[in-house]
Amino acid sequence: MRKALILGTFMTLLAAPAMAQANNAINVFGVVDKVDATSISVKNDDNGMVETFKISPNVQYIQQAPAKLSDIKNNDFVASAAVRKEDGKLHSTELRIFSEKMRGGGDGQRPMNDARNQTMTNATVTGTAVVNGSNVMKVKFGPSQIGGAGTTYPGGESDLILDPNVPVFKFTDTTSSVVKAGGKVRVQGVRNAEGASVNRITAMP
Repeated sequence: MRKALILGTFMTLLAAPAMAQANNAINVFGVVDKVDATSISVKNDDNGMVETFKISPNVQYIQQAPAKLSDIKNNDFVASAAVRKEDGKLHSTELRIFSEKMRGGGDGQRPMNDARNQTMTNATVTGTAVVNGSNVMKVKFGPSQIGGAGTTYPGGESDLILDPNVPVFKFTDTTSSVVKAGGKVRVQGVRNAEGASVNRITAMP
């Protein structure tokens, strides 16, 4: 499946409380058909249909861009999907550096319940070191959570192995100026009695 599926998991963990009701959630990847101060029309990548959404007054604009391992700094809030390899350690399959406005979203470590048995970690970087060509990143995450079947995932600290070829992306707080007709975006929000409204628009490369 396309990389958007991984991104979807990352960003679902950051969703606003109003988006918790999955059947009402808006989570669309596509190309901007038109946009103004109050609405945005997006041609959905999945079905080719164009849908128009109201833009919430408190909308958050985010810019996504490729990054490097060297861009990761102490105290960054990051999210990483990871698989546990033969060495017993979690190796990142993709890492995202979140903006300050996104800090704290989805804080914790939990299974993704996907075909690869990946683990999702949203946490604050507390240190990195290069060992045998790979970066070992130490992170600290939030309080314990209850997972499926009552499984407890304790809060605390974890190590993530960032191998040299792991994809890294950075999210930056920005303004509406980055969202233009013809540009790739991801829109998130909620449908309710007043219609479909988005409160986060991410401009994608």
